[in-house]
Amino acid sequence: METVQAIKQRFEIIGNDPKLNRAIEKAIQVAPTDISVMVTGESGVGKENIPRIIHSLSHRKHGKYIAVNCGAIPEGTIDSELFGHEKGAFTGATSTREGYFEVADGGTIFLDEVGELPLTTQVRLLRVLENGEFIKVGSSQVQKTNVRIVAATNVNLFNAIEKGKFREDLYYRLTTVEITLPPLRERNEDIHLLFRKFVADFAHKYKMPPLKLDDDAVQLLQKFRWNGNIRQLRNVAEQISVLETNRDISLATLKSYLPTEGSNLPSVINEKKKESDFSTERDILYKVLFDMKSDLNDLKKLTLELMKNGTKVQDINPNLIQKIYGSQENESEIDFEEEPRTAVMTPATREDNYQMQDDNYLFAETIEEEEVLRLEQKEIEMIKKSLEKNKGKRKAAADELGISERTLYRKIKQFDL
Repeated sequence: METVQAIKQRFEIIGNDPKLNRAIEKAIQVAPTDISVMVTGESGVGKENIPRIIHSLSHRKHGKYIAVNCGAIPEGTIDSELFGHEKGAFTGATSTREGYFEVADGGTIFLDEVGELPLTTQVRLLRVLENGEFIKVGSSQVQKTNVRIVAATNVNLFNAIEKGKFREDLYYRLTTVEITLPPLRERNEDIHLLFRKFVADFAHKYKMPPLKLDDDAVQLLQKFRWNGNIRQLRNVAEQISVLETNRDISLATLKSYLPTEGSNLPSVINEKKKESDFSTERDILYKVLFDMKSDLNDLKKLTLELMKNGTKVQDINPNLIQKIYGSQENESEIDFEEEPRTAVMTPATREDNYQMQDDNYLFAETIEEEEVLRLEQKEIEMIKKSLEKNKGKRKAAADELGISERTLYRKIKQFDL
């Protein structure tokens, strides 16, 4: 069995933090087995190294190793990518295609960002984990595969389970062993080592002398939060290496390359912010539809008041009229001075009038139901027109509608388009 130090040298892993060493030890211990492993940690901590270590030390090392970024594959095609498809299974399937689980038979598959998998794909994956069986898209034939799965995620899967976005049974099948990599801010002693490695690499790459930090700059480097972890540290090292002509870096110089603490960093998007910013219910398409509904409600109120009263229009609700028809500059187009026609109220007409007033609430409810139907029809029309305009290309249609491709795919299934 190889030592932790030997593995670090082999995979160019820098650092001596105890938590990092423990994660590598776990990887070495589970490698000879076939049990599933879940690698957890923030974005940018180097989770992709753990499955490579596991594969290289396992009996599958001569088989294929495939890394799949689950978050980068559209929902409509991910089943085809993972499990393959038959010719004619869907539009564009001009030939039979092997999926990753078929290609990697006898090897290892690394599922990065596994928390982004749609629920239907999670069911298929669970079947592979339980008995090694899968079915291609568009096929009815069950196939077998012998694949070792290592998954990784930077989100809290327990929260995803509570919200119904991740299957609990799949979580326990994937997390037979959990390996957690610490964030860079918890590896203070390793930060300067990593920075020196990066600046040495960039000095060689760009053929220039390496950088050197003074003591104050080193302290700032170690105290900084590094929300983007190793990826962010490498980015800063490359910027300074390229832009600074003076190779001795002071505290002030280093500080100018670091974002202010608390600013909006282009690094990790936490789950709470992600949900609020990219919630499908607040997409532009829905905003337009709800605005239309608000306008219809205003017209409904005015109509009901006209039915209840035989008075002049401007005496009913001037504010409501102004909201619907515009400012007083545009009121010249509306004849507010025309007297309402007088009518003789016979007992029959008076009774009809009372009945009409009693039915006003029923009339309002009917209008509201019709509005909901019309909104849905408008939404279907917009989606159809966009798909026709873009010749069935969902990504282009989603961009035009201002919604995500996954949301568009869900709507297509919902309305059976």
